Amino acid sequence: MQVDEPVLLPRLSRVAVCGGTHGNELSGVYLVREMLKAERRKEDGEPASVLMVLSNPRAMQQCSRYVDTDLNRCFTHATLNGPISEGAPYEIFRARELNALLGPKGSRAAVDLICDLHNTTANMGLCFIAYSDCDWICLHIFRYLQKLMPDTPMRFIHFDVSTKESYSLDSIGKHGFAMEIGPQPHGCVKSNIYTAMKEGVQHMRDWVSCFNSGCVFEGGPVDVFTMVKNVDYPRDSETFNITAAIHPRLQSRDFCLLHPGEPLFQAFSGETIKYKGNEPLYAFFINECAYYEKGIALSLARKKRVTVPSIRVQTDEEERASEQSFASEEEE
Repeated sequence: MQVDEPVLLPRLSRVAVCGGTHGNELSGVYLVREMLKAERRKEDGEPASVLMVLSNPRAMQQCSRYVDTDLNRCFTHATLNGPISEGAPYEIFRARELNALLGPKGSRAAVDLICDLHNTTANMGLCFIAYSDCDWICLHIFRYLQKLMPDTPMRFIHFDVSTKESYSLDSIGKHGFAMEIGPQPHGCVKSNIYTAMKEGVQHMRDWVSCFNSGCVFEGGPVDVFTMVKNVDYPRDSETFNITAAIHPRLQSRDFCLLHPGEPLFQAFSGETIKYKGNEPLYAFFINECAYYEKGIALSLARKKRVTVPSIRVQTDEEERASEQSFASEEEE
């Protein structure tokens, strides 16, 4: 039987783990704080340089999602590079600071991998959220966590957005994903959610070390949920106040397959409002607390199976050859 040669990928020399991008999502805040304390106590360096970042310190102090505007929407090319006034929101300035620290976004100087830690009030388990469904690094890390954390519900969510329009902190890195874990109310921390995040981050760091040491990671299938659209709550045409809540049959059933005609909302007046879509789609971020202000009651996705190839790190010689080839192509 013929075995496919693994895809060769550059070493992950610089890795960042970020918490507190939303200042009231506390698992990531407390985990990064603990990692920073452990790093200060440690004498031996890590095989890969891991930078721990508390992303939005002012929002963390207030235990609020943000101070002026959502930091995790401030990393588009236009926001990072456009004109800025002295009175701009705090998070715009902070996004540029983070871009200078971890990027610049889209450049060869950017960190190799960013893992940004988030909590959701939705019943989503542990999710990776990424902008690519063919980033073999992120997909292999996801497969690794699936294997080592079999009792934790785990999904890979793909936002099909271009590099310039990608808006979240993890998009600064050459590779990046948000690790989103719930359900956990904002402004508090639950031990089981914190522990799952801690375990996931440690497995991610172990995977990076193994990859950099030359291990071959065998390929295989991954189910990917590609976001199709967001659905808002029904609203009053004059006041724009919501007039319904998520239907009890749908609440807390993230990643169930929602069929046309099934209950979607229950109006405050009592009647059931059904899903009127043209196709069955998978519901997630159901009744996320932070999304009321964004006009999102839930998101809908299509599921597909992606075949991930085997990979290994490039040797020094292979990396030099790759860089020479890249330089030659640029000259042409």
